[in-house]
Amino acid sequence: MQIKTVNALLSLSEQILVSDVALLAEQGIKTIIVNRPDGEGADQVNVEEIMHAAKSVDIAVKYVPVTSGMVSDEQAIAFGAFLGEAEGKVHAYCRTGMRSATLWAIHRAQAGDDFASIAAILSAAGYDVSGLAGRLTDFKATETQIPAYDVVIVGAGAGGLAAAASIRKRDPRLTVAVIDPAENHYYQPGWTLVGAGIFKPEKTKRDMAKLIPFGVSWIKTAVALFEPEKNQLLLEGCRPVKYKQLVVAPGLKLDWSAIEGLGETLGKNGVTSNYRYDLAPYTWELVQGLKAGKAIFTQPPMPIKCAGAPQKVMYLSSDHWLSAGVLNKIDVEFCNTGPVLFGVKDYVPALMEYINKYGITLSFQQQLVKVDGPNKKAWFKQVGEGAPSELIEKSFDLLHVTPPQVAPDFIRVSPLAGAGGWVDVDQVTLQHKRFDNIWSLGDVMNAPNAKTAAAARMQAPVVAHNLINALNKGQSQSHYNGYGSCPLTVERGKIILAEFGYGGKLLPSFPRWLNDGTKPTRAAWFMKERLLPDIYWSLMLKGHEWMIKPSIKDTHW
Repeated sequence: MQIKTVNALLSLSEQILVSDVALLAEQGIKTIIVNRPDGEGADQVNVEEIMHAAKSVDIAVKYVPVTSGMVSDEQAIAFGAFLGEAEGKVHAYCRTGMRSATLWAIHRAQAGDDFASIAAILSAAGYDVSGLAGRLTDFKATETQIPAYDVVIVGAGAGGLAAAASIRKRDPRLTVAVIDPAENHYYQPGWTLVGAGIFKPEKTKRDMAKLIPFGVSWIKTAVALFEPEKNQLLLEGCRPVKYKQLVVAPGLKLDWSAIEGLGETLGKNGVTSNYRYDLAPYTWELVQGLKAGKAIFTQPPMPIKCAGAPQKVMYLSSDHWLSAGVLNKIDVEFCNTGPVLFGVKDYVPALMEYINKYGITLSFQQQLVKVDGPNKKAWFKQVGEGAPSELIEKSFDLLHVTPPQVAPDFIRVSPLAGAGGWVDVDQVTLQHKRFDNIWSLGDVMNAPNAKTAAAARMQAPVVAHNLINALNKGQSQSHYNGYGSCPLTVERGKIILAEFGYGGKLLPSFPRWLNDGTKPTRAAWFMKERLLPDIYWSLMLKGHEWMIKPSIKDTHW
């Protein structure tokens, strides 16, 4: 946590951790204002966790969640009111501190301060609010003052960085910018192995600055608003950026708040999730500690990232309990909102062998809606046609939660969104259906493929090829076949390597004699544990298209 002082009473920072709360108390902070909505990032601590930690050190917590780029005058009034009511020092935070700084700037302008003095104070604290000039004064930026790039990429996750590297390799003359405020980048497929005690969490985390491809500009802030009619977007603080071609790849949002009571009990009371960096080690702690009782693993409605992940943790946990000689004392249950174990039927027979081996109870069309951590109870809604309205109450000793997942807020409210809030693309070319110079890949777009890192790896060269050909008015296209991969870790040392495309068509990367993807193999485990992390860091994010070079078709744009 890097604290930035605005004045004697107010400080700002990026996202804080639970452990930071005690440090803030030592510095005399009496009120924390949270301006970041829950679920924006994979390493984000929820507001309920902050409230719980703050209560023990006598700090008040105020929640003014602001969607990136949608700072309202009413929110600034609420921010100012909390400042006025506070007894002592106040600390505010969001993802980077920029939304908090924007709220303070608008609040001070509402109080009559001139913009120049507001901007100077925040500049000294490390925040550039020059983009607010048009909102708080009569100043309007001219076209020549607006930064412009050939290609702008929103999001520096797996898809965004892979696309940036592939574009630069194809045409290093292009000016390319990646927009993302995150300090760190995570290899999220590794969190399954963290939750099984096989990887240390640090192995899945690297500094973002070291991963930005050579020659690509990194704009370290968040996107606030899309203006596709102007070939422009606005950053936090209302700063505009222009583009010729736009790639949208910010990932998705983990909607923890959709489950009542979950936020305040995550990371304690036996409630965990491998879908968050800081919680995956707690999963392994719980698995090791459980000798008898009830273990529940949940899966929410689709779509979710890595649809096999809710099962992977269950199989690896059961395998550990079997090896430890305690599985016969543990009741393992899989509560899946969907009607089937896995969406591609060819892999179900092998999975069912492990369901039977571990004695797992399958409860289909049951959706987790409420958790009471201290009392170790969970409630499930029954779904499907004719389902009864009564909730099912279940007790647990270990509860692994896969949260509901939605498109990020700033995408859902944008003109880029289609039905469901996802970026609306052609599923073959990955080009936006309404804006010809906009493309999307990864978890945020609405093509009916599995949301996996392997899918993004395959999509990146497709987007790179098609974007450059469109930019140069070329006459060829690359087509994406819906490829996705899900290495289903069914026991320590064996994996069912599910590889499939649109319509559930099997798309194996290797001949059957080398790896039969419909059966568990040690070769697939070796690839998951040893090869895939290096392929991710050293090939995918650097634009090396080993085994994924796109097929090219002549056409007319």
